[in-house]
Amino acid sequence: MTAEAGPVRAGKAWTFLTNHAHVLLSIARDPSIRLREVAEVVGITERAAQSIVADLEAAGYLRHERVGRRNQYTVNPAGRFRHPAEADHHIGDLVALFTTPGT
Repeated sequence: MTAEAGPVRAGKAWTFLTNHAHVLLSIARDPSIRLREVAEVVGITERAAQSIVADLEAAGYLRHERVGRRNQYTVNPAGRFRHPAEADHHIGDLVALFTTPGT
């Protein structure tokens, strides 16, 4: 047992944030990031990254605008978490937590 991570056990690895959260945070850190780069950062396929971005756009968390040959993304910080336990929080709170320098 480690002090930071708690008990370690064999089996499937898991993380606290979903791939949707990782994709959203990658885009928030670099709004002109390419989906290929998002996929590399998150550790998923480019097709999975495309699907997640489509989900986030359909739900109103993201929008994109074509700038030249690239997409420029905008995160909607007023979007609310989907799970009822966190529905009173805004996505902008999560983005600020993970994109504020020095945290």
